[in-house]
This record gives sequence, structure tokens and C-alpha cells, in this order.
Amino acid sequence: MAWRCLRAATGKRRRGWWGAAPSGTPLFAAEQRATLVNVKLKWVKDRVLDAAVSRERHLRAAHHLLDLVSSRPGHRISRSDLLAERSVQRLCGSAHSALEFLGRCHTLFAVSRGGVSLTGAALDLRRREVDCLCATEHDLVARLRRLLMLTLPRSLPLHTIDLLRWDLGLPSDYEASIFRRYPEHFALEQPEGDERVWLRLLSWDDVLAVSELEKSADGGDTTCLPFPVSFTRGFGLRSKCMDWLREWQALPYTSPYADATHLDRRTDVSEKRNVGVFHELLHLTVAKRTERQNVSNMRKLLGMPQKFTKVFERHPGIFYLSRVLGTQTVVLREAYGGGSQLLEKHAHPLVAIREEYSTLLRAALPPRTRRRKRHGAFGKEDEGCVVGGHESELSE
Repeated sequence: MAWRCLRAATGKRRRGWWGAAPSGTPLFAAEQRATLVNVKLKWVKDRVLDAAVSRERHLRAAHHLLDLVSSRPGHRISRSDLLAERSVQRLCGSAHSALEFLGRCHTLFAVSRGGVSLTGAALDLRRREVDCLCATEHDLVARLRRLLMLTLPRSLPLHTIDLLRWDLGLPSDYEASIFRRYPEHFALEQPEGDERVWLRLLSWDDVLAVSELEKSADGGDTTCLPFPVSFTRGFGLRSKCMDWLREWQALPYTSPYADATHLDRRTDVSEKRNVGVFHELLHLTVAKRTERQNVSNMRKLLGMPQKFTKVFERHPGIFYLSRVLGTQTVVLREAYGGGSQLLEKHAHPLVAIREEYSTLLRAALPPRTRRRKRHGAFGKEDEGCVVGGHESELSE
């Protein structure tokens, strides 16, 4: 068994099968003949990680409105101009709902007959957010380049990038503020016969093409790297599943940036590569999470098989699927270390600013609604807002 080989190589210094060092582990000559094991692990609710996701309830919608207001002269916009915005109409469905939402978010917005402006606290946070985006722009460009390097054509449709904009920490005007400032890295093009505009990567960088898992090896052997694994408290693995997971962890690791066309998609080795792609993709996000549907349309671009998102359910020790806020959010467990806050080494500066926005929003909720929120329920006043054709964080 592969696990026995790993155990023999690591000896007594092994700290557990989930963190076993792969140093000295031999290659497996038969890995391509090993078929994909049909193992299904149960989903167990993790209230701690659900709480991490729930803290952004209302935040994206409020931040979009804040973007619109702050982009106008004097950080002020007339009510008629704001309500005429198509994005606001899609967001809230009606002018009445939009005005009601703005009124409820009185810690961020000041609404009067003359128009909508930002409160002092919101304006201060907005300025700090802009400063943060400027200070971390180099990191943002590097993460965006790595995202494009994960794809087979080294390009993505702008629609896909729009879906990931919040998770990547891109500013709302990223086409003008990012792409045009880095013409040596990015190009916008519209392929013949395609109505979509694509963002194409112009140059490959071997320095960037090192996964986070490979970096954690700190120069050691990266042949059979295991993924960090942890489970929700109370999660029990049957011995058969544990044996499979031990052997799966000991299989060869394929970098998500490497050519994987030689791998048989019907094997566990190929699945480990697929897990590695999403492990890396989640590391590229600022909060180490994204909605499942955001990556569901990237199958061909990432070179994935059919039903590739099943890896989230087959590996609940690596990923957690949160089902709060009316959607499924994939969370990278290792980034949270068993808590509801990102570990310091994984925390992007933008996350702290978003937490402050969330704190202001929670302070705006009436006491009764805050009590309901702690119990995971909202009243009728929270219903009816949609984003992109499905219920958003404004409802559950």
C-alpha cells in the first residue's frame, strides 16, 4: 500500500497522517493504473465557518452602492441618478426596495431629499480602502497573473473575472485602473466569432508558477505533497475512508501550473491535481473562499473533467461547502485554522477593512433583527433583493 511506503519513509518523526512529510517517498510506478476510488464522505455543518461567511451578509450589495456614491463628485449622487443605474435596478428590483435598503444602512449612507451621500465613518473607511488597494496593487497583479496561468489558454472572459472580482479584491474600475497600467502583462481581445471580451496573459513567469503548497515545503521534496486536512468537530471517518485518504495523500502531487494532459482523468492522481488547482485558486482570493458557481463555468478553461466540483464534497477536510446566504460557498479550511477569522499569515489587508464595513452594517440593524441574525433567521423586511438573477446576501 502507498501509505505503508509513506510510513516507512517518514519513520517515528511522523506527526500524523495528515501532516506527514513526503521527504524520501518513492514514486509510484502504478499510479496511472489506479482508478478513481468511489468514496463519498458526508457533509457536516460547520457553524464556525458558516459564521465567517455570514458576516458578509448585505456587504456586497452595500459596497456596490458605496462604490457608485463615492465615484461621484463630492461623494454625493442624486436619488434619481442612483435609482436610474441599471445595476441598482438589478440589485434591488425596485426603487422602493433600493431606498429602503439605503435607509436601513444609515451607518454608511445619509439619505435626504437632495440625494445620497456617505457618512463620515463610511467616507473614512472608503479612503482607507483606496489606500489599501494602491499599496497592495503589486500583489493583486501577481495574483491575477497566477489565475490566468492556471488556465489552459492563459486567458479568461471578462464575465468570469467579474464573477470573481469581489473575491480577488479587484476595484470596480479594474479595466482602466489595472489592465491599462500593465500592458506588459495583460491584453484585452475579442476572438473572431466570440461575442465575449477576454483578458489574455502576455507573458509566463516561472517565479510566480509555484503553488502555495509547494512554498510550504520550504525547498524540500515536492513529489508527493499532502494537503493540510482538518475536519469539523464531531466529524467521524470510517476506517475504510481513512485508509483511502491516507493513500490518496501519499500519491504524487502535480503542480496546478504544470502541464497535466498526460494524466488519466479516471485516476486518483488526476483528482489530486484537480484538488490542487482549487487549493491554489482559493489561495488567490483575499478571504480564501468563493461561491461554487463562480468556478463552475471554468471547467474547460482549467482542463477539468465533468462534474469537477464534486472534489469539494469528496474532500471535506480540505474544503468546506457553506450553504448559508442562499448559495454554496467553498471555504479553504486551512486558512481559518478551526476558527471564524482568517489566520494572520493568510489575512489580506483588505479583509480587515471589509470587517469594519460589516461591523458598521450590523450596527445599523434594529435590535430585534440583530437577535434574529444570531439565530440565523431574518424577517420579511430582508426579502426581495436579487443579484444576478438569484437571491443575494440580502436574503437567505
